[in-house]
Amino acid sequence: MRSGTRQAKSKARTAWIAGAMTCALVVPASAQEKLTVEQLQQRLEALERRVIGTPDEGDEGAPAGEPGLADLDQRLRILERKLELQQEEQVAKAKEAPVIAVNDKGASFKSANGDYEIKIRGLLQGDGRFFLDGVPSGNNDTFLLRTARPIIEGSLGKLVGFRFTPEFAGDSASIVDAYVDLRFDPAYTVRAGKFTSPVGLERLQSSSALADVERALPSELAPNRDIGIQLQGDVAEGRLGYAIGVFNGTVDGRDAVTANPDNEFEYAGRVFFEPFKNSANAWSGLGFGIGASVGDKVGSGNNFLPRYRTPGQVQFFNYRAAVLADGQQSRFSPQGYYYRNAFGLLAEYIVSRQEVRIGGVSDEFSHKAWQATASYVLTGEDASYRGVVKPSNPFNPGKDGWGAFELVGRYGVLEVDEDAFPLFADPAVSSSEASSWTVGLNWYLNSNLKLVINYLQTSLEGGAAGGADREDEKAVFTRLQVAF
Repeated sequence: MRSGTRQAKSKARTAWIAGAMTCALVVPASAQEKLTVEQLQQRLEALERRVIGTPDEGDEGAPAGEPGLADLDQRLRILERKLELQQEEQVAKAKEAPVIAVNDKGASFKSANGDYEIKIRGLLQGDGRFFLDGVPSGNNDTFLLRTARPIIEGSLGKLVGFRFTPEFAGDSASIVDAYVDLRFDPAYTVRAGKFTSPVGLERLQSSSALADVERALPSELAPNRDIGIQLQGDVAEGRLGYAIGVFNGTVDGRDAVTANPDNEFEYAGRVFFEPFKNSANAWSGLGFGIGASVGDKVGSGNNFLPRYRTPGQVQFFNYRAAVLADGQQSRFSPQGYYYRNAFGLLAEYIVSRQEVRIGGVSDEFSHKAWQATASYVLTGEDASYRGVVKPSNPFNPGKDGWGAFELVGRYGVLEVDEDAFPLFADPAVSSSEASSWTVGLNWYLNSNLKLVINYLQTSLEGGAAGGADREDEKAVFTRLQVAF
């Protein structure tokens, strides 16, 4: 390309020089009669000297010391080369310059080759909780800051990825996620640190992508974030995902403590199939799999034994204070979802078994839960397990855009093993079963702003004085969410 440009410039110079010589040799008719052949020869020689170099002093029409056309041509070539070098330097610097982007997904700073990147994102959730027909004991109608998380993630070269997520909502700051990925290949990545244990389907879903304000009852039996190391990956063009890891171990529905309190580990894993992923057919949004965990727990208190809550975040079951975790705990969870255009359906079932002891009496209990959540985007946008709905026409006051609207319905049940009563759990305090349903409307004003309103109702068996049933829990939950 550069050679062609130079050839064109050279041809232009040659044509210009030839033209100049021709013009110089053209003499008016009146003058041609007076010029001799010798005079014409002298003029031609003078013009040749001007083209080749600096003319001699006294040459006709050529001032002494004035640069010839050849010198000017050489200088022009030098200037052109300097300009080419400057352009090459600018192109090289542009290739090395970092790429900075700010958009609806947050801010990112990336090296020119893409190997190094830092992303800054965030999640804010402000809730309003309003209980009907009386307020359950220990709970009040309230506004609260549910989530306040800056999210920092990125990559340090092609091998290392990381994520760090503190939580500032609540009475004190805490660490939600803090892990490093060694990305050897999409088929096998090693993750180490604090992250969500690979058991529950809804537990693995980002809180910003939840269909309802709070999680369903099966998430009370699944482990939440734990500390450990995990091998994970996607194979068969993403149609099969797997994860298997070793963790400190955590109780049902809760995060792990900062250390391993009983010197026992928990082993967790999951396989998930999306057989028609990337296919243009009606089953492309189908996914199903199994999550499981097993490990020993030995100790008493909240770090070893679970407490279960309703979707209204009211505790309805706990063991007596004298009960100890004393042996193996295992979980097993079949799960799946189906998303097709505006429609979404998510379902899961989980069993949590744990060996416990009180005094000299030991036993093993099996607690079970299941749920199904259906959603439909009224404005026609696509529903998805991995992300929120992105409006085709974002809300714009005074104009046609109103965002996207999604209708949601959910039903779920959690059953506590009846053999836990009355020795291991007090029937006057703890319920043996919770069944809950929720209906809601989600308004996505744009890809970052979401408003949610839920009506939820939970029926409880037992848990009141004399073992009577508690009154139904009825509540309206609202949420304002900003995610980027």
